[in-house]
Amino acid sequence: MSRSRRWCDTRDRAILPSPPAEKAEGRFAALRLDPRGRVLAAVAFSVVVAVANGFATLAAALVLTILAVLSCGWPVAVVLRRLAPLNSLLLALVAILPWTVAGDPLWQAGPLTYSSEGLRLAARIALKGNAIVLSLLLLLGSLDGITLGRALAQLRLPDKLIHLLLFTIRYLEVLGREYGRLRVAMRTRGFRARFNRHTWRSYGHLIGMLLVRSLDRAERIGAAMKCRGFRGRFYLGERLVFSQHDAWFAVAATAVLLGLVFVEWFVWSR
Repeated sequence: MSRSRRWCDTRDRAILPSPPAEKAEGRFAALRLDPRGRVLAAVAFSVVVAVANGFATLAAALVLTILAVLSCGWPVAVVLRRLAPLNSLLLALVAILPWTVAGDPLWQAGPLTYSSEGLRLAARIALKGNAIVLSLLLLLGSLDGITLGRALAQLRLPDKLIHLLLFTIRYLEVLGREYGRLRVAMRTRGFRARFNRHTWRSYGHLIGMLLVRSLDRAERIGAAMKCRGFRGRFYLGERLVFSQHDAWFAVAATAVLLGLVFVEWFVWSR
C-alpha cells in the first residue's frame, strides 16, 4: 500500500463515528418501538412536566421515569453519570435561589433571607429537570442520529433542521478530535495553562483556529457533496412502520400523561 493510500485511509477513518462507549444502552425493549412514537411521547411528557407545579405530580413523574429506566435495564452508574452535570447545577440553584425569592424566612443572615418559597421553587425545578432528562434518556437515548433524523423527517419537520441535526451528529466527534490535536500541538510547544493573560489569549487563538478549520472542512464537504449529485435532500431509507407494540405503547403513554394531568389539575389544585 502506498503512502498516499495509507494517508487517505487514515483520513477516512478519522471522520467515521466511533462506536458508542456503552453498547448496553441500546439493549432494552423500547428499541422495538417506532421512533416517531418515542419522539412524540418524549415531547408530550416534557411539556406536561414543564407546566405542572404540584409536588405530587412532579414526584409521581420522577418516580415513574426512574422505575421505567431501571426496568429497561439501564445501568445505574450510566444513569447517574448522565444526571451528574444537571444535578450539580441544581445543587447550586438550591443554594442560591432561596436567597433571591421573597417569602417566609427559613434562615436569616443579616439582611439576607433564605426563604421557604425559594426553596420550594428550587425543588420544583429539580424535580422537573430530573424527570424530563430521564424521560429523554429512556425514550431517545438509544436512538442513533440516522434513525432520529428519519423519524423527524416523517414527522414533517423542516428539511434544513434535519440536515443540521444530521451534520452536527456526524461531525461533532470530528471537531472533538481536531480540538484534541490542537491541544496536543500546544502542549508540545511548551504551553501550560495558567490563570494569566497569555493563557486566555492562547485559548482564544485555539477556538479561532478550530472555527477556521471547521469552516474549511465544511466548504470541502459541501463541494464533495455537490460533486456527488447532492440536491438539497437526504434519502433516509425506507419508511418507518407503526406496529402493534407501538399501539400498546401509545395507550400506555396516553394513560400516564392523563394520570399526571388528573393529579395536577383535579387533585393538586384542590
